[in-house]
Amino acid sequence: MNRIEFIVATAIILFVAFCLGWFANWLVHRFTRVSQADVNQLERMSQELHEAEETRDQAITYLQQREAELTNQLAQTEAELSAAMEGLREARHEAEEMRAYVERMNAS
Repeated sequence: MNRIEFIVATAIILFVAFCLGWFANWLVHRFTRVSQADVNQLERMSQELHEAEETRDQAITYLQQREAELTNQLAQTEAELSAAMEGLREARHEAEEMRAYVERMNAS
């Protein structure tokens, strides 16, 4: 192989290597690029996620307020029940005293 053939062969090999590199680069960019539709979809999903988080936070706040109201109402109801039970206990005690008094009066 003479000098001219060697230069031509080297040039062809370098050109083929360049073409393969360019094609590989094109393939990588073709498969890894993000289309505008994908970006728009990601933006929409991000917005929906943000709205869902806000809704969740509002629901948590509402549930905490409702729980506080119900706890307060339960405490009031328990206090009323305790007072009613105490009143009933006193009424029973008075009724027993009255029965005993009436029995003593009837016995005398």
